[in-house]
This record gives sequence, C-alpha cells and structure tokens, in this order.
Amino acid sequence: MSGQKFETRAIRAQLERTQYLEHSAPLFLTSSYVFEDAEDMRASFAEEKERNIYSRYSNPNTSEFIDKVCQMEGAEAGFAFASGMAAVFSTFAALLNSGDHILSARSVFGSTHSLYTNFLPKWNITTTFFDVTSLETVEGLIQENTKVIYAESPTNPGVDILDLEYLGQLAKKHNLIFIVDNCFASPYLQQPIKFGADLVVHSGTKLMDGQGRVLAGITVGNATLVEKIYRFSRITGPALSPFNAWILSKSLETLAIRVDKHCENALKLAEYLEGHPNVNWVKYPFLKSHPQYDLAKKQMEAGGCVVAFEVKGGLESGRKFFDAIKLLSLSANLGDSRSIVTHPASTTHSKLSDDQRLKMGISDGTVRVSVGLEHSDDIIADIEQALG
Repeated sequence: MSGQKFETRAIRAQLERTQYLEHSAPLFLTSSYVFEDAEDMRASFAEEKERNIYSRYSNPNTSEFIDKVCQMEGAEAGFAFASGMAAVFSTFAALLNSGDHILSARSVFGSTHSLYTNFLPKWNITTTFFDVTSLETVEGLIQENTKVIYAESPTNPGVDILDLEYLGQLAKKHNLIFIVDNCFASPYLQQPIKFGADLVVHSGTKLMDGQGRVLAGITVGNATLVEKIYRFSRITGPALSPFNAWILSKSLETLAIRVDKHCENALKLAEYLEGHPNVNWVKYPFLKSHPQYDLAKKQMEAGGCVVAFEVKGGLESGRKFFDAIKLLSLSANLGDSRSIVTHPASTTHSKLSDDQRLKMGISDGTVRVSVGLEHSDDIIADIEQALG
C-alpha cells in the first residue's frame, strides 16, 4: 500500500477478514487466547512463533491501530497505550537508566514537565531545558550522560515551531535518541521521522480520536527502541484497551478530512484575532506573522487546530473572557470536533510556578483555542462577543 495516498491507506489498511468476511474490522473483546495443544502453548510463551497470547501484550484491534499509525508516520514498529502520558512515561522508563540525562524543550505539556521535575529525579534521571527559540544553545547543553533529546512541535500551548531537522542531525551527531511529541500536528500534517526523529509520541485522545470519546497514547519509530518499550510495557501493563483501539482505528479513516477543516477554521480565527483591539498577540503556525512561519511551512502541511493568543488586561480580563463564552466549551482537551477554550495558567500548566510558566511564554492572559468543526462564523462570533 506504500504507493497509495494518505487518505486511502488510512481507510484501507485493516486486519485480515475472519471467516465471516466482515467489511469493517470486528471487535476482539477478549483478555486472553487459547492454544491448540501443549506444544503450541510452550512455543508461544517461548516466543518461537508470533501470535496473540494475552491482550496486555497484543490484541488484533490494537495491532490494527498501531499498524495504521506506523504507516502514517513512516515508522517500523509501535506500541499503544492507555493514555498519552502513559506513552510518554513508558517510553522514558523503558529507555533510560539511573544517572541518565534528558535534554528537553522547555515548552512541553504540563504533565510532561511535572514528570521531569517531580518523578524522574526519584530514579536519578535529570533534565535540562532549552529555549525553543534558541536552538543554537542546545549542543552546548549536551552532557556525557545525556541520552535523549525531547521536543514538541508545535508546542503546547504557545504553538512555537522547532527545527526538527536540526535537532535530528544534532541527535545523530551525538548518538542520542530524538523523541518528538507530534500530538498537535497529527501524522497527517507532519511526520517527524522524515526529519530525523527516532521515536514519535502521540496522545491519541486528541486529533486521532477527534471526538472526545476515548483516552489513548502511542509511540512509534525505530524497531529496536520500540522493542525495549514493548518489553517494559508488557510487564508493567499500560496497554490500550481493544475497544478504544477499535474506536481510534475507525477515527483514523476520517483524520485527513477532519484535520483539513480544523486547519481551515483555525486560520480564519487567527486572522480575525490578529487585528482585534483587545488582543495583545496571536500565534498560529500558518499565520504569516508567526515567528517560525517559514519553518512551519517546511515541516507541516497546514497549521493544525490550535490558536494561542493573549487577552489584554491580564488575569481579570481573562476571567471575564472565559465567563462570557457561550458556544465554545471550557475544557482542557484539544483536537475535538467541538471548539474548546482553555486557560493554560490555571489548567494544563497550573502545577508549574509563575516563573516556569513565564519562561514557557504562558502569561495570566494566555488563551489556547482548540478550533473545532463548527462553522467558522459561529466560532468567531462567540470569541468576538466574549472579547467585548
């Protein structure tokens, strides 16, 4: 199927049909599998044959989901998790040892930042942060014990764009593992492996599902690294449920058409906000005023679903804005068919200190909009009346 277009592969890549010749993949809601005889059981557990044993290890539905994402990302292998953060933590836990060092972009999801600062140090794993706008400083931060370079692009919530090719070349030069959180873009808009990423992480909860129904995560990439992640996850048990995998596999069939509309609506909102008198600044990757506009055009097919802006007047004005919202949802999710407005300082990044947030470009007035699939006129009208 390698010669087919993205949309075709997303729809036609599927499990082999059972004896019932179903058109759509069935659900395999089983925790375990039976063996033909004693020798089959022995050989299966000895891994002398490739087959399903227990759904914590593998399941036909999770395998179909993983295979689709691998095709989309150009990856060799993958493992699916119960949530995006399960994917992030399990990837680190499988690949890092006590005494190792992570070099991470400062602008990452709040829970990832908390993982760096509150939990990984318990196992003597340290992290140094680099500014997403000063990549020229990254090489100087590499230590003898550095094992991983980690980044999001676009970043959460400020939608900054990182030069993935530069970071990929740097990782290769120093024999480091380069991991990219590709959640904001989705594999439809960006494939970090093309730019040198060894592993790509997603929260499937976001654009992959696209309708706010299930939690999921996935890590795909280099087969040798994924094998280590699989071994860790097989024992520790953060696996994705078959039902959620089935939902996600069906959702991927409409990923392209959904994301096209997300991007169209988001660009219209960003263009509207750019001239609003009550807005200090607005950032969207495909807005020409974005500081990394040319880089975004190089790495991405379109700008994604997230628009960030700052309301004039700080915290009090921000509260008034959120209280005035009528149509859009006040939620901390993104990538949903429903448009969502989020206040990062009090939600997704609330566990960070004021200083940490400011270093990430998050002020009290920062607003993150996950632009949904409603009509763009209605989305803009609600934002307009809330801004006053």
